Amino acid sequence: MADNSNPRAIDEPRIASLVPSLTELLFALGLGTRLVARTGFCIRPPDAVRGVPKVGGTKDVNLDRLRRLAPTHVLVNIDENRRETVDAIRAWPPAERPAIVVTHPCAPQEVPALIARLAGCFEPVAGVAQHAAALIDELQAELGRTRPDGRRAQRVLYLIWREPWMTVARDTYIAQLLARVGWHTRPVARGGDRGAARYPVVRGDEAWLADVDRVLLSSEPYRFDASHLEAAQALCPAASVQLVDGEALSWYGARTAAGLRYLRTLADAGA
Repeated sequence: MADNSNPRAIDEPRIASLVPSLTELLFALGLGTRLVARTGFCIRPPDAVRGVPKVGGTKDVNLDRLRRLAPTHVLVNIDENRRETVDAIRAWPPAERPAIVVTHPCAPQEVPALIARLAGCFEPVAGVAQHAAALIDELQAELGRTRPDGRRAQRVLYLIWREPWMTVARDTYIAQLLARVGWHTRPVARGGDRGAARYPVVRGDEAWLADVDRVLLSSEPYRFDASHLEAAQALCPAASVQLVDGEALSWYGARTAAGLRYLRTLADAGA
């Protein structure tokens, strides 16, 4: 599912977004009225998406329903959508085949280029270029403010699932975001471009768990709450353990600037 698409901009796009972060970004770019399909996980902005037809989940897209909605563009992400979904859409008859926009931002500093790319796809729509420029300016300013300078480096376990415990590899968007304040995820592992290695399982007997400084329990995809603090503490007895907003730290696009501000707040509180 290589990121090699360069769809032709058209005046009246019909957009299907199979990625929650990109759905939110479309509205921020002023393209909400052009959205004709979304997944059930595309829930932001809540009032605005309510009337947009759902086509299943990110992993189990209802392709027949999507095809009936006749999109001109389909937005996908390498981490969140299946290659088989993209291949099936590419096999539609040429007259029905939409442009497929493949995305894979793996660090917050890659998001300005993503915003610019989406804006380029829909450049003929009035206001898109201006919205994109404002988003990029805000994001560049927040990237400049979010640096590890003067902060104590910390070893962090960012948990996204339990039974089994699962975390993030160092080359994921989440890990790269955390690194901007000197929070370095454990284990020290890269997951590659795609697949399960990007989200490693933690057995609980790894020696490096004793050296973790901070455990972050994300609110998504698993909805960790206060009832899970004790178990997480047992996993890393020497660490501080806290609940964090998973949307702020994992959704990219329109939310990246706010995510960087939120991250600085967490880092300053734990300094």
